[in-house]
Amino acid sequence: MLLWRRLGMVVIAGLITACSSHSTPPTTFATGYVGDRAVVRVWRKDDSQQHSTQLVTLSNALQDDNLWPDRHGGETRYLFVQDHLRGIKRTYRGTHPESLHLRFTDDGTVSFMQRQLDDRRESISEDEIALFQFDAKRVLELSEVLRTGSVRLRQGQLQGNRVLTCDGQNVSPDFDLLSLRWIAEQRQHRPEVTQRVAWLDAPAGTQLLLAEEDLCQWKPFASE
Repeated sequence: MLLWRRLGMVVIAGLITACSSHSTPPTTFATGYVGDRAVVRVWRKDDSQQHSTQLVTLSNALQDDNLWPDRHGGETRYLFVQDHLRGIKRTYRGTHPESLHLRFTDDGTVSFMQRQLDDRRESISEDEIALFQFDAKRVLELSEVLRTGSVRLRQGQLQGNRVLTCDGQNVSPDFDLLSLRWIAEQRQHRPEVTQRVAWLDAPAGTQLLLAEEDLCQWKPFASE
């Protein structure tokens, strides 16, 4: 269940500090942000030997979003090699799932495309391809900004006032009063459900993103 219809939209830049670190950035990094229609979690993996960057995003549509009437969100995987976009794989969840696969040459020319719907394949227009390329570049740049600002995604299971994170740490996120009130109400309304939450942790503060029944089983990269 997403929180943004109730908590209101938060400007993610407020979680990013002005100072940046000159230390070597981590090879894997998880972060997130709130878009116009979805809460987006982002995982990034850089390979210096292959000069490649993998990005994986999970989008959870905002409640009552008429623009996504039959989709609960989707997963998108981007591959960049030497700063060139080489591949996009996108899967939408929902009653009518959809998958999309694009591959590009170094100069941005499409070398392969496929869109699979429930019962048929469908072509992808040039305008759509241009939009996918724009979105890929935007997510790459945003992941770099969020990594520089140390805006980290954390996820885990609520245990009283603490959270057992997916990597086994026991932490106490500094949620604001509105987030704590929402958590308490959900606990009261659904006491049989184990509460799991995702939030952003940054030097400038903490922001609750969403709560789902399962946040820890899914892994963005096969090597994890």
